[in-house]
Amino acid sequence: MNYTGMQRPDWQQYFMDIAHLVARRSTCMRRKVGAVLVKDKRILATGYNGAPTGLAHCKDVGCLRTQYDIPSGQRHELCRGLHAEQNAIIQAAYHGISIREATLFCTTFPCNICLKMLINAGIAEIVFEEGYPDDLSRALLQETRIIMTPVSSEACTP
Repeated sequence: MNYTGMQRPDWQQYFMDIAHLVARRSTCMRRKVGAVLVKDKRILATGYNGAPTGLAHCKDVGCLRTQYDIPSGQRHELCRGLHAEQNAIIQAAYHGISIREATLFCTTFPCNICLKMLINAGIAEIVFEEGYPDDLSRALLQETRIIMTPVSSEACTP
């Protein structure tokens, strides 16, 4: 393969590209989200949204949120799946990996439930691409020291 002329991605683009790759594993019917926890330019854990291990996926049994016409950003408890950020935190905990002071690269702005978990996990920065309709998440964020870094989708190559 000829690599002449190919632009080497910077670290932010590199990890966001990986988040997009991780999102491709999602089994959610409404939104595919990928998350990558990084510290010192090393990947600690990844996560995508989908049902817990061993349970049927929404793509196989249907989406409760669609069935009950629940808008995005509301009634998070009415879903079979876990969010990508939750799965990344759980993966790190499962393997005994500290994520304190890590950076989360995520394809979507975190909901308030995920943000509260990220706050308590000691996340230092969240780099995200898409917005998410959650006013409480934005309000909680104002009380934290977490650095929020939005990136444009043009800067990332899915």
